[in-house]
Amino acid sequence: MEQRHLGRTGLRVSRIGLGTLTWGRDTDEHDAADLLKTFWEAGGTLVDTADVYGDGEAEYLLGRLIEGLVPRRDLVISTKAGSVADPNRPVDGSRGHLLSALDDSLARLGTDYVDVWHIHSYDPCTPLEETLQALDLAVNSGRARYAGVSNFSGWQLAKAGTWQLAAPGVRTRLAATQLEYSLLQRGLEREVLPATLDLGIGLLPSSPLGRGVLTGKYRGNTTPSDSRGASEHMAAFVAPYLDDTASRIVDAVTTAADGLAVTPLQVALAWVRDRPGVAAPIVGARNSQQLTAALSVEALSLPDEICRALDDVSAPVHRYPDHDWSTL
Repeated sequence: MEQRHLGRTGLRVSRIGLGTLTWGRDTDEHDAADLLKTFWEAGGTLVDTADVYGDGEAEYLLGRLIEGLVPRRDLVISTKAGSVADPNRPVDGSRGHLLSALDDSLARLGTDYVDVWHIHSYDPCTPLEETLQALDLAVNSGRARYAGVSNFSGWQLAKAGTWQLAAPGVRTRLAATQLEYSLLQRGLEREVLPATLDLGIGLLPSSPLGRGVLTGKYRGNTTPSDSRGASEHMAAFVAPYLDDTASRIVDAVTTAADGLAVTPLQVALAWVRDRPGVAAPIVGARNSQQLTAALSVEALSLPDEICRALDDVSAPVHRYPDHDWSTL
C-alpha cells in the first residue's frame, strides 16, 4: 500500500487507515484479529482508536493483538483523549485529564508510546493553550511521537495550529486533524480544509463511506439486517444520510461504479482518498471481507471527468464570504 507523509512531518502512514470504533462492542476479538492481520498483510500501517471506543475496550483489544499478532514497530497507532461520559461536560480538555487519559491509554495498549495523539474535541471550558500544553508534554516526555486534534472547526484549528507554530522548537506543531469527510459530508471544505493546507496539517477523514450509505446498501429504502442502520445503537448514526439529497449522490456514485466496472464503495473511497490535503481515510470495517473490499481501492484512480461529476452532484453551498463578494 502506498505510504504518505502526515502533514509536513517525516511520519509516513498508509493511505488507508483502519478504524476501531466498534472494537470491543460489535467487533469481538476474533474478528478484530482478522481485520488487523488482513490490514497489516496488505501493507496497512495506520490504526486509529480512542480511549472512549467501547469504553476503553477497543484500546485494550488492540493492545492484546499487538502483543501476539502484529509487531508494534509495523504499526502507526493513533488514539484520542478528551471525550468523557458526562452529559453536563462531554469534553474535558484540561491538562490534568488529558495526561491522565494518555497514561491510561498506554496501559490498555500495552505500549510505551503512541505514534499520534489527538485531542478528541475542542473544549470551550478550558483555555486552548492549556489543552495544547498537554500535547507538548506528551511529546516531550516520549509518550507520544506526534500530536493532532479532532473535530475542531476551522477557526479552532487555525488558532491551535498557529499557536503551536508561534514557538518553533518549543511547542509541538500539529501533524494531523481528524474529521468526518465524504461525498455526503463536505462541510470541512468551507474552512477546515483551507486551514490544513495552509498550516501543513494532514487530514484523516473519518466515515469516508458516509457511515456506510455510499456503499449503496441502503438504496431503495432497504436496511440490511446486518448493517449499522439496523443496529439499535448505530441506527441514529446512519439516519441523517438516508434523505433524498444523499440518495441522489449515492445514485451518481453507483452510476460511476457501473461505468468503471468497480463497486460504489471503491468509487466513494477513491474520491475522498485523493482529495487535496488528505493523508489517509479511516475505514471502519466490521469484518475482514468488508476490509478486503475497501483495500482493493489501492489500484483505482478515478478519471478526472468522474471526479468532476461527483464534485458537482455533491457540492455543498459555499457562498459569501468563501467566494469573492464581487462575483455574487
